Amino acid sequence: MSATVRVIGAGIAAMVALAVVLGLWRGLTDPVAGRAAVVDGLKLAEVIFAAALILLGSIVEGFGYGLSLGTRWPYTRNILVLMVRGDPEAAHRVLATAVGLTALALAVLAPDYASLLGLSLVVVTALFGMGTLYVLAGRAPAFVHGTHGLLAYLVFLTYLLALSAPGVRLPAYLAGTIVLHAILFAVFMGGMVTGGRGFGRPLGAFVRPQGGAQWIFTVHGLAALLVVGTLGWLSQAYPVAFVLALIQAAVGFFLFHAVNLKPKSPGAVVAFHQSMALLITTAVVLNWRW
Repeated sequence: MSATVRVIGAGIAAMVALAVVLGLWRGLTDPVAGRAAVVDGLKLAEVIFAAALILLGSIVEGFGYGLSLGTRWPYTRNILVLMVRGDPEAAHRVLATAVGLTALALAVLAPDYASLLGLSLVVVTALFGMGTLYVLAGRAPAFVHGTHGLLAYLVFLTYLLALSAPGVRLPAYLAGTIVLHAILFAVFMGGMVTGGRGFGRPLGAFVRPQGGAQWIFTVHGLAALLVVGTLGWLSQAYPVAFVLALIQAAVGFFLFHAVNLKPKSPGAVVAFHQSMALLITTAVVLNWRW
């Protein structure tokens, strides 16, 4: 456990604690009362839980913990002990359980379209999470890893939309928000890059792509340029997201070199890359402006 892993882990733990505190605060201070107040608090907590889970996944990838528990899923006998000792993969699975239980509570307390869709997405995401272990072990295609990342973002989007725009259904919102198509495609291809290169293998420097992993990375790079171009075209509507996308493009360049220098543990740049993707997505949905 390096000092960097501990610092980032402490930050994510603080994020989870903040989710609990803000959820309680939202429930206790909400102008509505009773069950509706509890539901609002749970939605807020679930949004932050989902974001923290994605960031934990980036720590698992960035510091080489992808197969720290082997392909055993979802738990091992001493998973809580491993989490306390600082294993990010163990923490990732425990937090995933918290996300699932919160989604279940929302589906029971407020069985509307958003909560039932969210619960369904959480279940499918978890199953693909199991599949990512086999991708890293070389026994499943990269598509599984990319789909897992895409589903994780759809879970985040479902609850963020339920919190910020109640009553708006995710499919209709996605259909009308073109820029999210580019963002989600880039997210999917980012997961494909990780799955395509496998566990602890570099992409390799190249001018002309050679092999599947380099072709996947090339498509991911084009997807990132599509995000920048789309946000640039719509920069008046999404000024903050556009600036974040420009920064993200630079971060992606450094991440490529980090993966080639230390393929088993590229480091904190993976977490930073993922945090920027979350910020861009949030900036679009909440329409952040200067």
